[in-house]
Amino acid sequence: MAERGKRRFRLAGFAAVFALLATPAAPAVAAQQEQAAPPVTVPALSNWTPESGSYDFGAGTRLVAGSASERRVADTLADDLKAAGHGTVPVVRGATSRPGDIVIEVRPKQGSLGAEGYQLQAGRRLSVTGATETGAFYGTRTLLQLLAQGDHIPAGRTVDVPRYKERGVGVCACYIHISLPWLENLVREMAYHKLNQLLLEIKVKSDAHPEANTWGYYTKDELRRLVALGDRYHVEIVPEINSPGHMDPWIENRPDLQLTDSDGNKQPARLDVTQQAAFDYYTSLMDEYAQVFTAPSWHMGADEYMLGSDYSKYPQMLRYAQEKYGANATPQDAYIDFINRVRAYAASKGKKLRIWNDGLTGANTVPVAPGTTVEHWLDVQTKPSQLIAQGYPLMNASYSLYLVRGGFHSDTESLYDQSWDPRSFEGEKLTSSTGITGAKISLWPDNGRGETENEVAADTEPALRHLAQATWGDPHPDATYAQFTARGTAVGHAPGWRDLTRVPVADGTYTFRTAGASFGATVQRTADGYATVRTADGCLEIQGGKLTLNVPLQPGVAATPQPCDTANTMQRWELAPEAGGYRLVNAITQMALSVADDGRLVQYPPDQHQPAVWHLTAP
Repeated sequence: MAERGKRRFRLAGFAAVFALLATPAAPAVAAQQEQAAPPVTVPALSNWTPESGSYDFGAGTRLVAGSASERRVADTLADDLKAAGHGTVPVVRGATSRPGDIVIEVRPKQGSLGAEGYQLQAGRRLSVTGATETGAFYGTRTLLQLLAQGDHIPAGRTVDVPRYKERGVGVCACYIHISLPWLENLVREMAYHKLNQLLLEIKVKSDAHPEANTWGYYTKDELRRLVALGDRYHVEIVPEINSPGHMDPWIENRPDLQLTDSDGNKQPARLDVTQQAAFDYYTSLMDEYAQVFTAPSWHMGADEYMLGSDYSKYPQMLRYAQEKYGANATPQDAYIDFINRVRAYAASKGKKLRIWNDGLTGANTVPVAPGTTVEHWLDVQTKPSQLIAQGYPLMNASYSLYLVRGGFHSDTESLYDQSWDPRSFEGEKLTSSTGITGAKISLWPDNGRGETENEVAADTEPALRHLAQATWGDPHPDATYAQFTARGTAVGHAPGWRDLTRVPVADGTYTFRTAGASFGATVQRTADGYATVRTADGCLEIQGGKLTLNVPLQPGVAATPQPCDTANTMQRWELAPEAGGYRLVNAITQMALSVADDGRLVQYPPDQHQPAVWHLTAP
């Protein structure tokens, strides 16, 4: 009874979205248009040939797959169908299909589908065909979106091929630690919308350089788990260690590698590219990342090296450049030299290099090595058309696609109304897509306490769907933005997506007990799905210690009662279930509370100090 009710609800939702997307017309014409209209998906299907009847998913449905690649796609689909509430669907090998079956086919000879395109045909059976495993996988994402709206899919056929090769999201988890469940949700949502590249500027806990292990790093095992999820869902996870600028997460405790200005001042964020030791240090970090990340690309950042300064403050840069490249060399040649040396090292490990564009101002005599992908985010002297003419693969990472914690947010509705597509760069609109690899949205934590992860997720959702649409197909498939967002409502979240806004205890007053500590507090859910913990003296807040991006990221800092402030994100906590109780994890620092020997509540990364498990009892 409950499942039938769910199906009626999905069908009603599908009908409501169809009504919103449809253009008013006479009844007979409207009926014909509704029959011919493509089913609702994100990205929208660019073509659809309707046929009579429907495909009916039901209790007898099987997944028919033959080859190893077909079975991998089918196995993932079976897991996702179960996670989406469709029950257990068996995968059968080499069977003759029958009505109600879903047939997965990988046919390399169907070259017109390219590396990622697919054909979906719905009738008494439903078939998904790709020339590659990836193409067939994307066909199953469309199928899951259709089944999210009901078990009856209109009969018809589509051939769906992406316009751009790279369709991505960039996340800086470089200073502020972002929880692994949040990143796993992102990978699933990206795959569900046919996005295929996740750039992670991220810190792997180093065995070779323990002096660099300031929070918030990730352990290698944590990231192996994430990379495995990306591999399964065809999301390439590209790692980045930003260099030679923004290196402070790595060299704040290595003054010997910091660039020194003409007044003798060390620059903790700038690596001294004139030192062989600095290059060796950076490449040793690359080697550690290779133990975790399998992507064929390496991103070295290369942005904002001289942010707030200029090369004249560092005469050693000019000396290095002229000694290596001659009297006409410029200080910027030393910076380009470092890029090219990293590119050569990456190539020796089978990796292609990616960089940001803003350092390519034209003040250099040494060119960046051919084949380096340039990700364009800022309007500088060297324009996108020039970079393409010089032969560099170019990705659009436009500032207009940025979402900054506590700062600038992409105006997705305006971009949609403008029919934004990857040809629209900062400072230049190109007439051709030739040379453009694709585009991505970028998430930066400039004010780390400006928003919580849950707030960032809500902000990112419409931007992610818009980017998926603009890079896969027609950037403006619906007449209005409201009609486009209705598509997102119809398809919902990816199977396996976790609701991270769920607070596992009801609002109320509790006694918190753990070994060595006990206190009474009122738990109250916040609008973004965390909780405040209000004691008799105020709300628990992490406050003090060294601030990084406006966040107290220093391990060992205490949580103390402060005047309650609903706008203060540092007073928001996740109650994470564990061992019959809960860990108290700060929503911003992502460190859990432990009890110090003197009874204080202090924050630590979970691998540095065993988090306290709190047992809550109501009075």
